[in-house]
Amino acid sequence: MKIYTKTGDRGDTGLVGGSRVSKVSVRIDAIGAVDELNATMGVARGQAASSSLLSEIAQIQNWLFELGAELATPESAGAGKNQTLSFDQVENLERSIDSQTAKLPPLRNFILPGGSPLASALHLARCVCRRAERNILVLHNEDPQRQVTLTFMNRLSDWIFVAARTANLESGVQDIEWNSES
Repeated sequence: MKIYTKTGDRGDTGLVGGSRVSKVSVRIDAIGAVDELNATMGVARGQAASSSLLSEIAQIQNWLFELGAELATPESAGAGKNQTLSFDQVENLERSIDSQTAKLPPLRNFILPGGSPLASALHLARCVCRRAERNILVLHNEDPQRQVTLTFMNRLSDWIFVAARTANLESGVQDIEWNSES
């Protein structure tokens, strides 16, 4: 199977079900941002070999892939067939956030992105996650998305922030506190 199809050479791309949309449409922006988030989580996963976060990062990558498929399936193609995210995933993220937070020192200041290689990768992923969330909200304004999708993206960015702090803790690296006098 060839990797190139030449079907997008004129600036459009195919969705599930065969319809075609511009590569600069809000739907493709949302799909692309979720794909970029998945790639940044892959960079984090590559840094997580000895971290307790490894399996959760792997699970999140699978959920993001499934979310991309959902976003690529318009209503006309039977959107429900690719709707695999549920509030179970949101609750899973919340349980993990609570478990990690219980082990972390209290947050007394804003922290700057950085620290260990894994934490740094996760901080970058958090920023990409927030952008993906915004792209999905733009799509939502044009073509309403499921509430679980919006909630999942918001909770995921929270999870990634806490995971970055966990990565620093596991590596024995201090979170970098914001200091306005620097």
